[in-house]
Amino acid sequence: MKILRNILILFVPVYFIVTWLRNKLYDTGILTSQSYDVPVICVGNLSVGGTGKTPMIEYLIRLLRDSHRLATLSRGYKRHSKGFVLADASATALKIGDEPFQFFSKFNDIIVAVDANRRRGIENLLALEQAPEVILLDDAFQHRKVKAGLNILLSTYDDLYVDDMLLPTGNLREPKRGARRADIILVTKCPTYIGETEKHLIRKKLNPQAHQAVFFSEISYSEQVYSEKESMLRTDLLDKQFTLVTGIANAQPMVSFLKANGFKFEHVNYPDHHHYSDADIVELKKKDTILTTEKDFMRLKGSISSDRLYYLPIETQVSNGSDLDQLIRNFAAL
Repeated sequence: MKILRNILILFVPVYFIVTWLRNKLYDTGILTSQSYDVPVICVGNLSVGGTGKTPMIEYLIRLLRDSHRLATLSRGYKRHSKGFVLADASATALKIGDEPFQFFSKFNDIIVAVDANRRRGIENLLALEQAPEVILLDDAFQHRKVKAGLNILLSTYDDLYVDDMLLPTGNLREPKRGARRADIILVTKCPTYIGETEKHLIRKKLNPQAHQAVFFSEISYSEQVYSEKESMLRTDLLDKQFTLVTGIANAQPMVSFLKANGFKFEHVNYPDHHHYSDADIVELKKKDTILTTEKDFMRLKGSISSDRLYYLPIETQVSNGSDLDQLIRNFAAL
């Protein structure tokens, strides 16, 4: 795969021209972006997958749900439906996508919707009898038809966008200068030992604009693991040989965390947003105990016995989080 990507470097200039021209048309107003009277917060990235968008959306939900009527709007990647879909009692991961289904399953007091056309999705949300007061756009940084009032750009600690290059050789969806549209840059998946000196060096490397605030976050793993019917302490798995099943963009942080804490397991790794086939389920049913991500759990539950299938929740913990929280609350109150 790496050899193929190196060969495809010949196409990087073409990709650059196409994405640069598209952004230029929006920046100059030739193509128009729609803004809205309600606060719209966009969470996205420049890279493909794996920067922590889902836990960041959940961070925002926890921050704002008690003070605002809240809605999330996602594309609903790999769902089996089309157009605008509002999550209700009939929602499944196949119908609305695994991340939106995760939001819907965890937070019963918010509105969850999907639509690949974010502009249409927002218009449908605002037409509801109980319209949202704040809308969270999941993975919509490149969706220039909508002009979000606050753009939060995520970039992982060990793969900063400034060190990457464009597709198809690198992982960038658009040129690095696209980061200038962000109001907040959040460096995600930092190690717990990162110090102020290293943060300063990263800020210098990112070279933020005057209007941009830079924050740092790390993944926090729950002390408990959960099945459909019960929970147990994460440490209860130390005495068990279990199978870790992942279908996410980057499972390495979770693998490293479990190994560092003395867990013994085999790892079955699938591609991001993997649809578990009947053959996959047959093989997984042979495992005694399965630990998976919350996102994968949304796709696997109901197919594997609940007494053998557990997930390990994660949350985003932000350094100087009170400062970030205040920025977001101030915007949401506009």
